[in-house]
Amino acid sequence: MKAAGQDVELSRRELVLGGARSGKSRLAERLVEATGWPVTYIATATQGKDEEMAERIRHHQARRPGHWTLVEEPLALAQALNTHAEPECCVLVDCLTLWLTNLLLCDDAGRLAYEKAALLETLPQLPGRIVLVSNEVGQGIVPMGALSRRFVDEAGWLHQALAERCERVSFVIAGLPQVLKGPAL
Repeated sequence: MKAAGQDVELSRRELVLGGARSGKSRLAERLVEATGWPVTYIATATQGKDEEMAERIRHHQARRPGHWTLVEEPLALAQALNTHAEPECCVLVDCLTLWLTNLLLCDDAGRLAYEKAALLETLPQLPGRIVLVSNEVGQGIVPMGALSRRFVDEAGWLHQALAERCERVSFVIAGLPQVLKGPAL
């Protein structure tokens, strides 16, 4: 599988990690745009009453091409991927750490385990190209609160499991991607 008009091999499953404002979303957007294929963007963020989050969402919206299909899905990610993944199409999920946060704060205590298992089982079978974006949060100090520690643990375990299932894993620092696994960018 090659990008339209390019000799670059495409990874069917790709995980793009990085810190906040590292350039990970911008890289993921460039990767899917370069294919020339139709793109479905699955947004996991929820605004609620948080004006700062609303501004982050507006920033991402302004940067996305208008011809991309937008799907807002804060919880049932595997289901959304099953619905929207198609051959010769790209699905960009931004971002897994917001999805994880939504699940950790969900009233249903078993929902996180269910949704995570569904994602990990579904991902290898999906047609087309899937690019997953997530914040790497495990490089700082151990958080003091139990929920924050659980979040860091869950994100780390999720990233490890996804990295096993993805052909390429990249880490973005200051807008510079470093390929950790798979073909060069």
